[in-house]
Amino acid sequence: MTLAGAWVWAKFKRRRRKDPAELERLRRLDVNRRGRISTGRIVELIETEDGRPAPRLVVYTYEVAGVTYEAAQDVSGLAAGGQYLPGQIASVKYDPKQPANSIIACEGWSGIIA
Repeated sequence: MTLAGAWVWAKFKRRRRKDPAELERLRRLDVNRRGRISTGRIVELIETEDGRPAPRLVVYTYEVAGVTYEAAQDVSGLAAGGQYLPGQIASVKYDPKQPANSIIACEGWSGIIA
């Protein structure tokens, strides 16, 4: 009986969902690990003006194999160097198997030239 209970507990623990922030962190690290680099341009920086803690979104574009992609990334939790300025050129890492999956910064890398 104890063995069956341990098996059920292990299955439940394995199936438990990770929180969305952890899933995003894992995605960024995966793209950083196996991603390719392309040149991109920052289109817009979206921040709240009333001082409330909210996402700091960087909207950027980049091109892969003749296709232009536009993406946004929440960088509020990252200590990426440099400033995000509209019109600024930046490096973008993207997943070669899924070019729409990209990052402009993560825990160990930043495409912003400081």
